[in-house]
Amino acid sequence: MKALQDLDIFVRTADSGSLSAAARALDLTPAAASAALKRLEAELGVQLFVRSTRTMRLTQAGELLLAQGRPALDALQQVGQQLATGVQAFRGALKLSATSDFGRNLLLPWLDAFQARHPQVEIRLHLTDRIANIYSDPVDAAFRYGEPPDSNLVALPVAPDNRRVLCASPQYLAQHGTPDTPQALSEHNCLCYMLGDEVHDRWSFWRHGTDAVTVRVRAFNVSNDGDAVHRWALLGKGIAYKAYFDMAEDLAEGRLQALCTDWGTEASPLYMVVPGRRQVTPLLRALRDFVAERTAELAALVAR
Repeated sequence: MKALQDLDIFVRTADSGSLSAAARALDLTPAAASAALKRLEAELGVQLFVRSTRTMRLTQAGELLLAQGRPALDALQQVGQQLATGVQAFRGALKLSATSDFGRNLLLPWLDAFQARHPQVEIRLHLTDRIANIYSDPVDAAFRYGEPPDSNLVALPVAPDNRRVLCASPQYLAQHGTPDTPQALSEHNCLCYMLGDEVHDRWSFWRHGTDAVTVRVRAFNVSNDGDAVHRWALLGKGIAYKAYFDMAEDLAEGRLQALCTDWGTEASPLYMVVPGRRQVTPLLRALRDFVAERTAELAALVAR
């Protein structure tokens, strides 16, 4: 389709800042690539680039087309590949953000498996516990626990039933004893997460037939990195209260032990967050489904 190729030339030119580079990537002559851009501008009735003898930069209309056209191009190319091959063959770059603990210890190996299934997919992974601004940061999607604070974002559920788990290492429990109620946590070393200047040292629990209980714990060690809190728990430094999936493999292998299991814990649903519905390409949806399958397998691991 000529219109699809014209859009591809536009996106590649915008990314590289060079019409010649876009032409080489598509095995076209510079004249053919230039004609494609002129044709696209004529069809849209706007100027997409400001050109000089040495540089090309996007106009405001070009910026808008790039933002809306890139995901559309990705989706159309992926559909074309599927129609041509009869299988789901994906290609392209995925720019992702994830929390440090989930991203490093779970998502990273899952992405390796996803790439093994789709070897033409490239990954750009940004690990941070700071909430990524996916409007301004160069991110296609972010994996985050909890509902996004911005209601304009689209949160695709990955593991909506995930909750926090209260846990500690056997070494810590042997030395300090095992709390049997949330209120007993005030006598223990607790490992807390900090976002900005706010320390998450108020932990909530509930039990059937009783009101919810919120305990202010003694923050023995505090970090703004969730993976650090995880590692402290494994080292026997104290009790952690983290998303279940972050700790699931260690719980299954006995490196950590769940505490106060007759109490309900805070919800910590896992979502894939994207700027809008139009940004949900077939590739992103396939990744969401793949990660959802892995989280379900992980939940079953400890349930056995």
